[in-house]
Amino acid sequence: MQIRYSMIAAGLLAACLTAQAADRLPTIAPENYSNDQKQAAADFEANRKVAVFGPFEPLMHSPQMMSQARAMGDYLRYKSAIGNTLSELAILITAREWTQDYEWYVHQPIALKAGIKKEIADAIADGRRPVGLSDDEEMVYDFCTELQHNKRVSDVTFNRVEKRFGKKGTVDLTGIVAYYTLLAMELNVAQYQLPADGKKLERFPK
Repeated sequence: MQIRYSMIAAGLLAACLTAQAADRLPTIAPENYSNDQKQAAADFEANRKVAVFGPFEPLMHSPQMMSQARAMGDYLRYKSAIGNTLSELAILITAREWTQDYEWYVHQPIALKAGIKKEIADAIADGRRPVGLSDDEEMVYDFCTELQHNKRVSDVTFNRVEKRFGKKGTVDLTGIVAYYTLLAMELNVAQYQLPADGKKLERFPK
């Protein structure tokens, strides 16, 4: 009987926490959009060819910011100087750094489809340095992890990326880390929920 009551209490607590998370920055139904939100949603769909989703849902509480973030993402995700495969690697590293479950849920399959090996993604998920990285992957991994952990990038790592991708590439790579850090922060603050088939990343001790 005691076990049964404990299970019920645990279920109620989980439901309560989920409700609290949903109440932080809840998804706004399109029929409840303000004029600014309607315009932001229309611009989003015109550019992304889908309705507002994921990290942009909590951002809709500030439609002007959402539109600016979407525009930056249009470039950094799809048109950056380092290419889509390496940008997806940088996104995975950033999502793991922030333990951002939804960001990982969305981008891990995209990264695999773009050419990132599953063993590399699995190592990042586990908090391990991947083995078998290509030269390009290694320099992107080093750049992103140094920037996240040290808040700086060493001369050796910077020079390696600059030699390969130019100054534009170093700026774009920094921008990808910064942009997906922004989205991770917004999602974590909102306590944005994973879909039912999602798997949470392990929380590592600091």
